[in-house]
Amino acid sequence: MLKLNETPVRTSRNFNINNIKLDDINIPDSIGNFENITIVNESSNIKIDNNVNNTNLTYGLGTILEKQVKENANQKLNILVDGKTNKELIVDFEFDEDNINLVDNIQVVANENSKATIIIKYQSLENIQAFHNGILKVIAKKNAHINIILLNLLNLKSYNFISVENELKQNAKVNYTIIDFGGKNSITNYYSNLLENNADNKINTIYLGKENQLFDFNYIGELRGEKANINIEVQGAIKDNANKHFKGTIDFKKGCKKAMGDESEFCMLLSDTAKSISLPMLLCSEEDVEGNHSSSAGKIGEKELFYIMSRGFELKEAMKLIVRAMFNKVLENIENKELQKQILKEINIRLD
Repeated sequence: MLKLNETPVRTSRNFNINNIKLDDINIPDSIGNFENITIVNESSNIKIDNNVNNTNLTYGLGTILEKQVKENANQKLNILVDGKTNKELIVDFEFDEDNINLVDNIQVVANENSKATIIIKYQSLENIQAFHNGILKVIAKKNAHINIILLNLLNLKSYNFISVENELKQNAKVNYTIIDFGGKNSITNYYSNLLENNADNKINTIYLGKENQLFDFNYIGELRGEKANINIEVQGAIKDNANKHFKGTIDFKKGCKKAMGDESEFCMLLSDTAKSISLPMLLCSEEDVEGNHSSSAGKIGEKELFYIMSRGFELKEAMKLIVRAMFNKVLENIENKELQKQILKEINIRLD
């Protein structure tokens, strides 16, 4: 049994959310090579090498998975951003029979005043049981502005594990858009350390689950600088026997006066057997801060369904329209139109 993704603060065992336990997962001993990677738009503003620092994660998914990345990564990318013009970089990992196990260690260093949009995609090309375990470390220096788009389009046989860690310096802005659709199990640990004044971190996540998929999200933000800000918005839909766990912790540390933290999570239940558990938490060691959290789950309203179906749509198509409408706010922030089309296509396929 693999136990991972521990919450930073223990809660009652009755919630069954302090960690996730997986009984049917075998961590592959032999990783092999992964060569099906495409990198598009590398430029003088965005340079890539494989000199990644193996620093310890503050939280992460757990010792076993972290050790595997440090010792056996078959893809290492050090992405250096050094330009004031917002350039886009696409890193595309495609899984097939010859590229079945990916253990990736990615580091993004954004120098002072730099800007970039970095898209990282994981997708299955064949109906195989793939394995992905990765670490993404982002260091945003003074006045850096970085957009990260993470796209998980693995099939429902595969396993997806990812640990994200961020360090934000003065006036740095790091925005994440996370599209999480794939994997039999998709487990995410996200941690942001807002170190200095006016550091700003926004996370928008959408997820879509079906059959027996399991999603476990553990999002942690620690605010240390004055007027630091973190905003976490997670929304998704699950059907059949899918399960989703959301754990969100915003921690106001000593010294972060006038800091702000908001987190909200909404889950749309598309079947009677889908299950959603949420645990939003606010921790505080400082005065003069503002924190808000909310969490809710519910079915599609009968009035909305009736209205759409009265316009000639069948039930399945009406549900698709409602889910897409919920996701539109996030998708509209993705400037890459081809990527938008790919995501919308996946929504339609996975809701069939």
